[in-house]
Amino acid sequence: MSDERAKDHGEDRDLGMGRRIERRDFLQGMPIAALAAGLAPQLAEAAAVERAAQDRPGYYPPALTGMRGSHPGSFEDAHALRDGDAVGSKLVDTGEVYDLVVVGAGISGLAAAHFYREAAGKGARILILDNHDDFGGHAKRNEFTVGGRQLIMNGGTMGIESPTPYSAVADGVMKTLGIRPEELAKASDDHDLYSGLGLGAGVFFDKETFGEDKLVRSPGGRRGPKSREGYAAFLAEAPLSAAVRRDILDIETGDTDYLPGLSSDEKKDRLSRISYRDFLLQHAKADPGVIAFYQHQTDGLWGCGIDAVSALDCWGSGLSGFQGLKLAPGATPRMGYTPGGYAATGGSYEFHFPDGNASIARLLVRHLIPAAIPADTAEGIVTARADYGQLDRPGNPVRIRLSSIVVNAANTSPNSRTGAAVIYRRFGKTYRVRAKHVVLASWNMMIPYICPELPDAQKAALHYLIKTPLVYTTVALRNWQAFAKLGVANVSCPGGYHTDFGLMQAQHIGRYQTPRSPDEPILVHMTRTPAKPGLSERQQHQVGRMDLLTTPLETFERNIRSQMARAMAGSGFDPARDIVGITVNRWPHGYAPEYNSLVDPDEGLPLKAARARFGAITIANADSGGGAYTDVAMDQAHRAVSELLG
Repeated sequence: MSDERAKDHGEDRDLGMGRRIERRDFLQGMPIAALAAGLAPQLAEAAAVERAAQDRPGYYPPALTGMRGSHPGSFEDAHALRDGDAVGSKLVDTGEVYDLVVVGAGISGLAAAHFYREAAGKGARILILDNHDDFGGHAKRNEFTVGGRQLIMNGGTMGIESPTPYSAVADGVMKTLGIRPEELAKASDDHDLYSGLGLGAGVFFDKETFGEDKLVRSPGGRRGPKSREGYAAFLAEAPLSAAVRRDILDIETGDTDYLPGLSSDEKKDRLSRISYRDFLLQHAKADPGVIAFYQHQTDGLWGCGIDAVSALDCWGSGLSGFQGLKLAPGATPRMGYTPGGYAATGGSYEFHFPDGNASIARLLVRHLIPAAIPADTAEGIVTARADYGQLDRPGNPVRIRLSSIVVNAANTSPNSRTGAAVIYRRFGKTYRVRAKHVVLASWNMMIPYICPELPDAQKAALHYLIKTPLVYTTVALRNWQAFAKLGVANVSCPGGYHTDFGLMQAQHIGRYQTPRSPDEPILVHMTRTPAKPGLSERQQHQVGRMDLLTTPLETFERNIRSQMARAMAGSGFDPARDIVGITVNRWPHGYAPEYNSLVDPDEGLPLKAARARFGAITIANADSGGGAYTDVAMDQAHRAVSELLG
């Protein structure tokens, strides 16, 4: 073995790479690498037999670890269809006929089934098909049992929140499900848990980007305190040049008007046409060295850096440097465009379940198939265990069929408004079902391949809607003593592989409570957006998608272990000892596309052209509403069903 290989091998050993996790004694669930090379064992077995995996005893995908999100087996047939390869085998006609087939078991698809049943009657026969091995779409649940304790984290979409108030339609769904966001937030969020233990925020400056590995604690917020004295003290500890410190301090706490002589509306119009990067360099005249500090602050919302997001959007989401501009709340005159944040409208109510919006998906499933989940309240749904064997029962008026990739949807005759056939692939076989109506609540950019008979103009509009790739990683720890010793609960990593990591949200809801002692096990959330600076937002997303699909689990795991070890150096944290589980939620097609004034035409995204009804087929999903929010997904489901039923 060469010296270099021996060194790499030693580093991997220190990080805990390849270390087996003892399921029996400590962690219940799948081993970390169980999904790295293909389907989960029970799914692979199901491929060889007629009985579906979801009907087998013990089937419970929320507890699977390793590569999740768009997991192996959920997309290969779709990519083959996209590439023009034959994906069909001998077609099996199931003989099933439904009133409605929904493609996609995310929140939009589940809501479409709800709206259809409310309008057509409880006896309406509905089949929901989904390509993943679990329902919920991006609203995924990560569930661990560590040391006998149930720990839950969101594996995808996290919050009940939106830049605008929920519509009467979306709010009505929430009320039907028993979700009262404002009451739940008041009763369950434990905002004082971490602060009461003296834990604040920190910034990890990595050697590759800033010349030195250093964690700097910054009380008062994720990017540090807003008082000038406090922020100056934070920057004094950072491995940055004097010029960069000076300019960051002015950006964060100054009140300079960088666009003098313009009205508020004129300033907003100007900001909508330049990136935040250009605003900092060309208008704030900041030292170029500040970019490394700010580059990834937009990753969490847009999945790309500040070079591809408008300065107006950054103002709307609360980034710094706009204090002196005295911008009035409200939309810019340009096409009535509202930036992606809360500065313009005040936003909606807010609440986060421990598993994010997976609880909304679970409540919708229970509403449609009561036997599937034994819980009847928003509080009870958090700890309830779903019975997947109830999802696709022949006697159910509503059925959910997982691991089923739809490859074709077509009207039974030209211009047919009451008849369609849907073909899907499942475990190597091809099936056909028929329905009176079809709702495609799936990724809109895939629909042209599923419906090749669509008009060319509609196909082009659908292809335009490029989704945002991102990764939500969940790491299970034996304890969080290292966080307590360092005095941090959340760490921003401006140059890191993951741009941030932090302790799970502190909550007490129903029978579920976040661990309160650093001696107890806990979950850590990490975020990664594989963007490539220098390209437009859409191009960054395309490059990032390929990056996610070609990155093996081993690479993710090595970076997770190394980044946490380096950031928490000196705290006693040992990744080989303290990390007991990893789930990488990979979403090559993540956030729904939203308007970007830097690259999109003034008239906006081609949403109406993309979602036009096609005979008995309509289109839903948040994609067709141009907003990556749960209320948008529900509103689009309602619109699609209304088009079918009037």
